[in-house]
Amino acid sequence: MKVECLIKKRIQDSIDVKQEILVCEGLLATVRELSMSMIASIKKGGRIILCGNGGSASDALHFAGEIVGRFQKEREAWPVIVLNSDVATMTAIANDYGYENVFARQVEGHITGKDILVGISTSGNSENIYRALRTAKNAGAKTAALLGKDGGKIGKAVDYPVVVPSMVTARVQESHILLIHILCELIEDNLADSNQRNLGWGNARND
Repeated sequence: MKVECLIKKRIQDSIDVKQEILVCEGLLATVRELSMSMIASIKKGGRIILCGNGGSASDALHFAGEIVGRFQKEREAWPVIVLNSDVATMTAIANDYGYENVFARQVEGHITGKDILVGISTSGNSENIYRALRTAKNAGAKTAALLGKDGGKIGKAVDYPVVVPSMVTARVQESHILLIHILCELIEDNLADSNQRNLGWGNARND
């Protein structure tokens, strides 16, 4: 396949997955419900807690940056914890308890019933994500996951499974970023001051 054809094919592949999302009423409803759960958590003094592996770890960090920093509006910061951001803690837990427990152990230390834990797993079967979500649910927290393929065992275990209809990891990850941005906008539109008051942190995005 010529390079130009490959480029166009991959762009079209990504568009096709997003077209499927566009007509998937169940998925769209889950995204709406997840946004409202996140909003409710923040309003009652809870936090959004995130975790992922590899590219999904980067997506978790991206999500946090938009919520703690800002997405599109000037407003106060909201609380987010990213469990895959603490290398020292992760490696200590992995060394002592195994990599499958690197997130569950942190959840045990951080989670409250006011929080919502969001795991990101393109396969839906990442063991460390699954254990973290199970620990959070046992503690009375809300649970959600951004997933792909058939949702895997994680999709059956969480309150809000958002399953991208694709078997290709790259396509799933591209759609996860879209959905993360939609969630950020829904959260910000609901919680931000309607006047978008300037809190003294500048006005223009530089990225």
